[in-house]
Amino acid sequence: MTPSGTGAGSGPVIAVLGLGEAGGRFAADLVAAGASVRGYDPRVAAPQGVHPAENAAEACHGAGVVLSVNSAADALDALAQGLPGCAPGTVWGELNTAAPAVKEAVRRAAGARVVVADVAIMAPVPPKGLLTPMAVSGPGAVAFAAALGAFGTPVEVLDGPVGLAATRKLLRSVFYKGLAAAAVEALAAAEAAGLAEWLAGNIEQELIKADAATLERLVTGSRTHAVRRRHEMQAAAELLDGLGVPARVARASRDWLADLAG
Repeated sequence: MTPSGTGAGSGPVIAVLGLGEAGGRFAADLVAAGASVRGYDPRVAAPQGVHPAENAAEACHGAGVVLSVNSAADALDALAQGLPGCAPGTVWGELNTAAPAVKEAVRRAAGARVVVADVAIMAPVPPKGLLTPMAVSGPGAVAFAAALGAFGTPVEVLDGPVGLAATRKLLRSVFYKGLAAAAVEALAAAEAAGLAEWLAGNIEQELIKADAATLERLVTGSRTHAVRRRHEMQAAAELLDGLGVPARVARASRDWLADLAG
C-alpha cells in the first residue's frame, strides 16, 4: 500500500519510527530519494514529504522496511506499538544504539511476525544523512542492506546474529566517547588553570602526529609504565580537585593503570 497525502512518493514504502535528529534526517533523505515514507513520533512533527501517521502501527502498515530510530529505552515499546501494523516478513531495522541484550530482546519479542535486523549507525548522521555508513547483522541483515543500499546507503553485512552489529558499535564507542570525555575534562581543567589555548594546541598536534603505530605505543606504554603512570594520574586527579573540575576520567585512568600494574 502506498501512503496517500502530500509528498507520498511512488517508490517502496518505508516506515520511520522516531523523527528526531537521526530519524528525521533519514526520513527526509528517503523521500528525496523517491521512497514513500510513513513517519511517527509523538513529540516531533514529520519532515516535509513524510506522511505523518497517527500511531506506530499505522506508520508500519504497508511498509516493507521499518526503521526504528528511538532510544534504547524505547526499543521494545516501539516494537510493541508498531508490530500490529506490520505484515508478515516485514524487515524491522533496529537502529537504536542499545546493548546486544536489548537487540536480542527485540528479536525474541518480534517472534515470527517480522524479520529483525540489528543495525549499527557507524558515524554521526547529520553530515551525510542517508549516506552514513551502517553495519547490520541478524536474520534481516541481507534484506535490510538491499533495501537501504538501493538508496545509496553504505551497509556492511556482518555474518552473525542480532547483537553483533551492536557489539561493534559499542566497542568503538568506548574508544571514541572515552577519548572525547578525556579531551573535555582536560580542557575544562586547562581553562580553570588559564592554559586552555596551550592545551588545545598540544592536543591538536598529538592528533595530527598519530599514525598506524600509535595504538601499539599507547597499549605497550601503559602496560610497561603502569606503576609510574598510576601515580602520575593520581597527581593529575588531585590537580583537578584543586581546580574544582571533576576528575572522572583521570581517576578512571588511574584505576585502570593500577589494574595493569597488578
